[in-house]
Amino acid sequence: MTVGDVTPTHGVAEGRFFGGILMFDSGFRLVFAALMVFLAGPAAAGDVRAFRDALASHCGQAFEGQRVVARDDRPDLLEGDETLIVHFRECSDERLALPFHIGPPDGDWDRSRTWLFTWTDDGARLELRHDHRLPDGRPDLENTMYGGLSIGGDAGVQRFLYTERTAEDGSALGWQIEIVPGERYTYGTFRGEDWTWRLDFDLTTPLDDTPPPPWGFETAEP
Repeated sequence: MTVGDVTPTHGVAEGRFFGGILMFDSGFRLVFAALMVFLAGPAAAGDVRAFRDALASHCGQAFEGQRVVARDDRPDLLEGDETLIVHFRECSDERLALPFHIGPPDGDWDRSRTWLFTWTDDGARLELRHDHRLPDGRPDLENTMYGGLSIGGDAGVQRFLYTERTAEDGSALGWQIEIVPGERYTYGTFRGEDWTWRLDFDLTTPLDDTPPPPWGFETAEP
C-alpha cells in the first residue's frame, strides 16, 4: 500500500533552523526549552484553527496507514506487519479524539491508544495528549496522558515539545503531526531535527467500516 508522500516537508531532516535547534559548525547541538518556545513561538491562532479544522474535516472516517520510519534507539512498538488504522472519531468544540488501532497478523487488536488534541483558551496553541487504556477500559496509570503543547508550525504541521525529557545529547524530544487534507495524516516523534518514528495514513481512501470504539469508550458517543 502506498500512503501519500512520505517525504518530510516541514523541517525535520531539512538541515535548517527549526523549533529552536541551534546548529554550530562544530556540530555541537545546544537546546534550550525556553528559547525554543520564545524563538519558534507558537503558531498564529489562525494557523492553529486551520490545522484543527483540517483534522476535523475527516471526522467520522477511518484510514489505514503504515510505519515509514522505525525506531532504532529502543524497541519499536510495531513489528512492521500490523494493520494500522486511525479513526477521526470525536470532533467537538472542546477536543479532537483520534483512536489509533493496531491489528497484528493474529487478529488480536490493540485498541488501547487515543490521540487527544485540545487547545488553549486563547486558541493560539494546541495540546497533544495520549490516552492509554487497559483492555478492561481502565486508564493505564503508568503510561497515559503524557504529551505537550505546540511550539510552532503552520496550517499543515504542528510540533509538540516533550518538556520533561531531552535526548542524551541535549536535543529536544517531541511529536510532529502533519495533515494534508484528503491526502495524508502523519503522526511521529522527533529528536532534534530527525524523525525517530513515523506513521503515514492514506486519507485518499476512507475505510468502508469504521473500527469499534477504543478500550474504555464502548458506551461513549463519538
